Amino acid sequence: MFRAELDAIDIRILRELQADGRITNVELASRAGISAPPCLRRVRRLEDTGIIEGYRAILNGPKLGMDLTAFCMVGLKHQSEANLKSFSAATGKWPLVRQAWMVSGESDFLLHCVAENLTAFQDFVIEQLAADENVDTVRTMLTIRQVKKVGLIEI
Repeated sequence: MFRAELDAIDIRILRELQADGRITNVELASRAGISAPPCLRRVRRLEDTGIIEGYRAILNGPKLGMDLTAFCMVGLKHQSEANLKSFSAATGKWPLVRQAWMVSGESDFLLHCVAENLTAFQDFVIEQLAADENVDTVRTMLTIRQVKKVGLIEI
């Protein structure tokens, strides 16, 4: 894996796109201080090299009836490569799990979950997550309110 060599213009482009992925190329170029054609070439290069992974809309969960956000710290019975891979694959099948990380420390995985309500989340934890044959422990943390929401990478 390589560390990207970015100049000040690339960084401005990334900051602007992270703040507003729907910005037009003309406006992006203006904010980056360059003309539109080289700006588009730079964006395409950033996409082609994988620095920009994609674009998506950020949805408001509560307005869509998804009122609960929680995190689950999951410990597996055994940390063999097969068990880690199996559990990783299982997270992809659970719609309530929106993001998942393999972590070090007391737990093996950290899951970011979004559910309609507490009952739906509890059903998931009991019937699917804790019922997984590889799972030894599950610790849940219900969120009270999100206090910070910025792009995922400080640039």
